[in-house]
Amino acid sequence: MAHAVLFEFLHAEMVAELGAGDTDPGPGGQKRSLSILEGIGFRVGRALGERLPRETLAFREELDALKFLCKDLWVAVFQKQMDGLCTNHQGTYVLQDNSFPLLIPMALGLQYLEEAPKFLAFTCGLLRGTLRTLGFESLVTSSMATLPACKFQVVIPKS
Repeated sequence: MAHAVLFEFLHAEMVAELGAGDTDPGPGGQKRSLSILEGIGFRVGRALGERLPRETLAFREELDALKFLCKDLWVAVFQKQMDGLCTNHQGTYVLQDNSFPLLIPMALGLQYLEEAPKFLAFTCGLLRGTLRTLGFESLVTSSMATLPACKFQVVIPKS
């Protein structure tokens, strides 16, 4: 349990440090810090993917890879499974977490809803990096309507 708390503190500090380093308070500055967080998450996702058992790396179907993210990866990182996975069977997947651990501390007030995207950028990169290691190019975006619930939309382009 201690490693979960340490991860949450490390993540919060990365978000705070990158947010404080924005010399441009406008949308361009925030995009830069979100891009850096997403890049860090991507590198962590690639590293996690490389440490997976070899039989895990043999996914042929996109849906199997996404199920792996929702179950195994989410448990390894957040000590819980993803709450839902939906697909249109055309390369678009929606992963839903109704109590995302990195958003729980700010779930008490609506004033934090504006700050919440900063806390999802790392995880978007984490998902994209792990999928890349599994052999799937993807675009991952996040959204939320109420805290601490969030959704990650994963689009895997057809080749």
